[in-house]
Parts: sequence; structure tokens; C-alpha cells
Amino acid sequence: MSTVTAPGSFAGVGVGPGDPELLTLKAARLIGRADVIAYHSARGRRSNARRIAADLFPAGVVEERLVYPVTTGATDHPGGYTGVLAEFYEESAARLAAHLDEGRNVVLLAEGDPLFYGSYMYMHDRLSERYPTEIVPGVPAFLAATAMTASPLVRQTDVLTILPGTLPEPELARRLADTDGAIIMKLGRTFPAVRRALAAAGRLDHALYVERASMPEQRWQPVADVDETKVPYFSLIVVTGDSLNGRRSRDAAEPAEARAPSAGAAELLVVGLGPGPGGWLTPEAAAALAEVGHVVGYGPYVNRVPQRPGLTRHASGNTVEVDRARFALELARRGEKVAVVSGGDAGIFGMAAAVFEAAEDPAFAEVSVRVLPGVSAVQAVAARAGAPIGADFAVLSLSDRLKPWEVIERRLRAVAEADLVLAVYNPASRSRTGQVATARDVLLRHRSPDTVVVVGRDVGRAGESLTVTTLGELDPAAIDMKCLLIVGASSTRVSSTGVWTPRYVR
Repeated sequence: MSTVTAPGSFAGVGVGPGDPELLTLKAARLIGRADVIAYHSARGRRSNARRIAADLFPAGVVEERLVYPVTTGATDHPGGYTGVLAEFYEESAARLAAHLDEGRNVVLLAEGDPLFYGSYMYMHDRLSERYPTEIVPGVPAFLAATAMTASPLVRQTDVLTILPGTLPEPELARRLADTDGAIIMKLGRTFPAVRRALAAAGRLDHALYVERASMPEQRWQPVADVDETKVPYFSLIVVTGDSLNGRRSRDAAEPAEARAPSAGAAELLVVGLGPGPGGWLTPEAAAALAEVGHVVGYGPYVNRVPQRPGLTRHASGNTVEVDRARFALELARRGEKVAVVSGGDAGIFGMAAAVFEAAEDPAFAEVSVRVLPGVSAVQAVAARAGAPIGADFAVLSLSDRLKPWEVIERRLRAVAEADLVLAVYNPASRSRTGQVATARDVLLRHRSPDTVVVVGRDVGRAGESLTVTTLGELDPAAIDMKCLLIVGASSTRVSSTGVWTPRYVR
């Protein structure tokens, strides 16, 4: 009579950053009881994970050395770097599964922590649902690095951001400027771009380069002094929260009213960034943003402004427009060069009106305000469709956050009765899901169901779409906050070249 062998257990065990004494007791116990110990290594090199844990290997243990086929993006595999690694992980998982199927307990060693930028995760994805799995956390390299340099990383309400050095340089600079403490991993060939990003974010003077933390050959020095041709993979950068937070915390803690204005207040700029693509930012706006010392706005819009040395970013939420405007006016009153940014055109449901509302306060009488126009969302969607706003048109927001819905309905009726093309902003949100359907019903009382409707979604951004339908066929469930609607007039036409509204009325 044959017996069925129970599968073995699988464990991802973090062995820490390099010093064997930083292994946890649980990691040591599982390693000491393993039937099979697996570890990754580069071709022609020893496994660092094995070196850390070697003294704990039990006698007779089976070793599985998983050798990376490549360690950079250069390969002749048909699937490129991603394809060759995916194939490698499949083959490695099959090797470990063979042991598990025979009832052997397998430990896969992971440098640092198994779930922190480690190769263990790819084995976990392939094996954890098939075999009993346990994960043992390990000390990440960045904690060893901060301990080695005696650098307090973050305090109290500081925000810590962990970043791969492989991010695009502008994105890395933006994220460095927007956080308190930071850790930058994955250096090596990325180091020159990382150093430039640190400089652009104003963080270079407080950044420490750490190499092989907790290992016998560990060392550290200021990032500014590093020879960029000699940066190994086992290195990282520590940017302490104190380097930025001392300045930012004082600004946040001190009431704006308590700060004395400068001898000469500066001009406050209100800048429209356009709907999304950099090519839709006007040269005037780009030049202005290159000169200011502060950018203020809703977080996603602030994120679109490239980080550079000397620029301080002030991002806030989507429903604090007047508070944001007061903050910007106060900075300008103190003599700072400030830009308040909006998506699209700042004067169309943007920050311009909020700035002028806040500027009515006599405290800001010395601050001049200048609005720089931008490409509006309605222009972008209309251009994609053709020329639907080629004649008289109206623009209306369906948001009832600042006005009653009764006012919106009255205006919808007036536009419909006047037979104007209508551009609809803010058609829906997570909390406003029924207003598109109501607005469609209001319009249908005065317009034919065949009235042309253009739905533009994320126009100018990745994944944009443009749908041409009719008022009768419009599906309200398909509309969200990323959409802008253009409801045609009775004269609006759809031709082989696009949607357009004649300039004449007959």
C-alpha cells in the first residue's frame, strides 16, 4: 500500500544586512532545522545571504544556489530583462517545489527583510498558496545604516519615504522635496542621477552615503563627496528628517499672522498648468514657475511642477482653497516669490477666484495678484473631438459643494432653453453619484434625445478616452470625476472628421 508524503513547509527568512549577530533567534532556529536552504547569488559571486547565515547551517543540509541569469538590463532574451527574470523565478520555484513535494522543509534566505525589495517575494508569489509558508522578518539595511551613522531618521510627526534610485530623476527630486526623512535604495549606476535629484530637492547637504552597512568593510561619507564611479549595489543614502523638518516645522508651527511682512511685498502669481501634458503648459507659465521660490496648490497639481534647487512646495487637500490662498498671500506679503497652481486654467473653477476672495482681507492690500492663463479642460476635450464649442457655449459645474443643487438645475434649464452648447465640469465624485442622471433628465425636457454628447476622460493623460454619444444614450454610471462632458446644441453635428457646431444660426 503506497503512502502519500505530506508536503514540507516553506519559510522566507530575513538574515539582516550583513552582521550575523543581527539575525533573530527565530531565524536561527528555522535555519538550524532546515532540510533544504536556498539562497540567491549573482553569477560568479558568493551569496551574501549564505555568508551571513553559514555558521547556522545544520550538517547534511541540502543547498540550493539560485544564480541570477543577469543582474542588469542587458540580455538577448526575447522578453528582455523582465522576461529572463520571470523565467528564472519560475525555474527556481520549480526546484524548491520538488523538495517541498518530497516533504522537505525549505528555508529561503533573504538579505535584510524578505518583503523589502527582496527576491523572496517572487518565490512567495509562486509557492505560498501551495505549501505551508512562514515569513521571518529581518533587520533592513537602512536601519543598520542609520545605526552606523548614528543618524536619527525621523521624529514625532516626521514622514519617512523609502525610494528606489531607479525612479526617474524629476520624480525622485519631487518626492525628496516633499518628505522629511528619506532612504534611497538601489544605487550603483543610478547614483549620478540620484545625487542630482538630491541637489534639486535641496537635500544634498544633509544626505549620507552608506556602503555595506554592518559588514566588516562598512563605510559612510557625505553624498557630495562620493566618487560616483565606485558605488556598489550594496549601498544606500540616508536623508534625515531633521535636515528639512527643522525649517518646515517652524513654518508650520508659527501662525502666519505672527510673521512680520517684508519691506516690499511681492507679486502673487496664479498659474494654470493645463490639463496634464507638459506640452500644454504655456511658455509664460513655465518661465514663471522657474523663477518662484514657493509653489502652493492641491497636491496632484503641485506634483506636476518640476523640483529644482531653491523651490519649496506646499501641497494641501482639495477642499481648502481659501485657506491655501491665504497661505500663499501671506508668503507674498513677506516678500517671497509665490505661485499658486491650478490644473487647466486657474480662472475656470480654479484657484484664481479663491485667491481674489482671500485677497479682499485688508492685510493683503500690498500684495498684487496676477493670473497666468492655461489651456482649459473644455478646450482640450473640444479639440480632441473637433470643434463642438465653435459657437456660443456655456460652462457649468455640477458640484453642489459651493452652491445649492436648485441653482444648478435652474441654470441647466436656462442653458437648455437657450440652445447653447454646454460644457459640464465636475460631473460626479465618490459622494455625488446621481447628479449626472438628474442633469440629463433636466436637459431632456428641453433637448432632443439625439443631441450630441462628447465625453472626454483623462484627456491629455495616459489612458485618455473620448466617446461620442447622444443625450438619450448617455450612461451616467460611466461618468466620474475624471470626465468632462460637452452637450451639443441642436445645430451640433457629427461628421467623418469630428464633432462641430456651426458658427452661424439659421
